[in-house]
Amino acid sequence: MADLDVDLFVIGGGSGGVRAARLAAGYGAKVVVAEEYRMGGTCVIRGCVPKKLMVYASHIHQEIADAAGFGWTIPTASFDWATLIANKDKEIARLEAAYTFNVEKSGASVVKTRAVFEDAHSLRLATGEKVNTKYVLIATGGAPNHGAAIPGIEHVISSNEVFHLKHLPKRVVIQGGGYIALEFACIFAGFGSDVTLIYRGENILRGFDEDVRAHVRHEMEEAGITILTGCKVEKVDRHGDVFTSHLSNGSSVASDQVMFAIGRHPNVKGLGLEKAGVALNPVNGGIAVNEFSQTNVPNIYAVGDVTHRVNLTPVAIREGHAFADSVFGGRPTRVDHADIPTAVFSQPQVGTVGLTEAEARAQYTHVDIYKANFRPIKATISGNTSRVLMKLIVDGVTDRILGCHIVSSDAAEIIQVVGIAIKTKATKADFDATFAVHPTSAEELVTMRTPTSRHVRQAAE
Repeated sequence: MADLDVDLFVIGGGSGGVRAARLAAGYGAKVVVAEEYRMGGTCVIRGCVPKKLMVYASHIHQEIADAAGFGWTIPTASFDWATLIANKDKEIARLEAAYTFNVEKSGASVVKTRAVFEDAHSLRLATGEKVNTKYVLIATGGAPNHGAAIPGIEHVISSNEVFHLKHLPKRVVIQGGGYIALEFACIFAGFGSDVTLIYRGENILRGFDEDVRAHVRHEMEEAGITILTGCKVEKVDRHGDVFTSHLSNGSSVASDQVMFAIGRHPNVKGLGLEKAGVALNPVNGGIAVNEFSQTNVPNIYAVGDVTHRVNLTPVAIREGHAFADSVFGGRPTRVDHADIPTAVFSQPQVGTVGLTEAEARAQYTHVDIYKANFRPIKATISGNTSRVLMKLIVDGVTDRILGCHIVSSDAAEIIQVVGIAIKTKATKADFDATFAVHPTSAEELVTMRTPTSRHVRQAAE
């Protein structure tokens, strides 16, 4: 391939980079996307999509257990890990091909190779060719972070490797207390594995509403997951096929697999950013950008997890879209990162948008809390002990809904719609005026009339 002269060179074929490339090409720009691994990025290849497929698979055991209460007699069911992994791999390959096809259909080109900066306007491909470009978009995402090296760290897998295990482990130790750790703890537990979750903090889901944290922990422990907080793994030994995790509290846990899900770091290593003069954010290690995703080098931009702002696929997509509109569409567009709905695909799911109770009470003088904790109708006959949590945070002065937090089997689906209401500044009166859909769990959101608590912050004298 000869040297290239392009309008936009995108480093990274994930959700943010692909959206930007397709739109920029649609605006008439000559665009090339470089992806050294697989098109689709973290979400499609080794993140949310394969994870969600595994969530579905692992939850079937609960559906089978619930069936008896509804009169179904189901013969003993069996599960084959290899079949799931093979079918998952087939779907991911289909999506990868679709990502490549859609980029090329838009008029952009894809090169399957690594690209490294030589200066602000030129990059060198691993194949030897040089690219001269007017603009560069860095969309290289993030990578698992194991934290400080500990003895035996080579025995530990991350969320990258977990999708390719040859066998379902009977015993699993997972270190972490966030999205990925909880989701895989529930996945493995759903498949019948003995799961121990270890987290150094006082409780799981740091940063989430306290009621949500307590509720999810209770539900997970009821499902048989052992949760150890206030400690961490300090050493991992291997004896044959058995791993022993030595904890900071002096105890140890034996398992067939050890996984760390303690966070992700921006994927900035080896890109040659120093040659281009691109600055990193000293606080989070991501590429420093302004409100238009522009770095300190005017022609270089960055979107998605590599900036370490809000590490969610829809955010990367929105940032990539705004970049293309701003630079190639003649429509300067800022991304509003406030009130982003999100979900944790634990079992049960968590859906959340807006402020937590603690955040609201710190920012507003009058805060009303509406909360419901109940058994869903399905559980009344199935015998399932799982409970639903619904919580609304309301500004006691303006009546505006400041936050909504849901723990239920359908929390992710519900919170998407609630996110629209909160983004449009709906009030509690608006919720109250909305008819309920009966019988559903979600109807509680519009039928809670009496605050469970009211908080007034006194002004400092």
